[in-house]
Amino acid sequence: MLSVIIPAYNEEKLIGKTTAVILDILSKARIPCELIFVDDGSKDNTWEQITEAAKAHFQVRGAHFSRNFGKEAAILAGLTESLGECCVVIDCDLQHPPEKIVEMYQLWERGYEIIEGQKSSRGSEGRLHSLAAKAFYSLISAATGFDMANASDFKLLDRKAVDVLINLREQNAFFRALSSWIGFKTTYIQFDVQEREIGQSKWSTAALTKYALSNIASFSTVPMQIVTVLGALMFVVSLILGGIVLVQKILGQALGGFTTVILIQLFSSSIMMISLGIIGYYIAKIYEEIKGRPRYIISETCGSGSSKGTGSKSI
Repeated sequence: MLSVIIPAYNEEKLIGKTTAVILDILSKARIPCELIFVDDGSKDNTWEQITEAAKAHFQVRGAHFSRNFGKEAAILAGLTESLGECCVVIDCDLQHPPEKIVEMYQLWERGYEIIEGQKSSRGSEGRLHSLAAKAFYSLISAATGFDMANASDFKLLDRKAVDVLINLREQNAFFRALSSWIGFKTTYIQFDVQEREIGQSKWSTAALTKYALSNIASFSTVPMQIVTVLGALMFVVSLILGGIVLVQKILGQALGGFTTVILIQLFSSSIMMISLGIIGYYIAKIYEEIKGRPRYIISETCGSGSSKGTGSKSI
């Protein structure tokens, strides 16, 4: 059986259509499946729509977070709740083409354990958003050692890979990078990002920036090395300026005013503050990890796989 994991946040208008489209495609391909919607603390009627879909289709199950925990937590929750021999993660807005699931499943049947969906085009993104995305993926590719230039959350994973992922204890798990880091037999398919038919993207530029910084810090220590680079740069500048001052002293030439001193102080102070900021950010991440709070809390469940229809679970 194939488990389809669908994180949803304020997607009340798309739950019914997403359910119908995916079930129709998988039914025609004769692929036994379950659909697991994870409501990431939506503020609209998303959960009510998921409940209705579960009543109408025995293949549909749902989990409702007690509050918004983020997409990474929603993906993890869906993988944890899944029962299939393999799982595919897909966006609720259908910008990931559902028909590609069949191709992924066929590759899985041929022995591949992870099938990565790679974007061949990014749709009608704004220029600023596209440039920011390219910059982020260039940084994360350099930090992780994996080519993530066209990476996405749209991928299929064998049960072995799923079990490894859900047993990782990181509080700030970066699904796109971790699914590459764990290894296993991997192949790739290309897809074009589809236009969103209903509603608007929940990702603002500010939210994406925060998401990028968090994931880079949680998956790599490269930013910490910037502190060392800045320190070395300041040391080189100090040697050069120190040599100039020494030569001028020997030649009996005096510096005119305090401009050079002020510039050096401003430069060195800026580097120190940037370094302290980077170190402080990593300390904050360490603090979040050692608190050991659950990565998400499920307040309700629905569907044929739920024993009582409601419940509470945290991980």
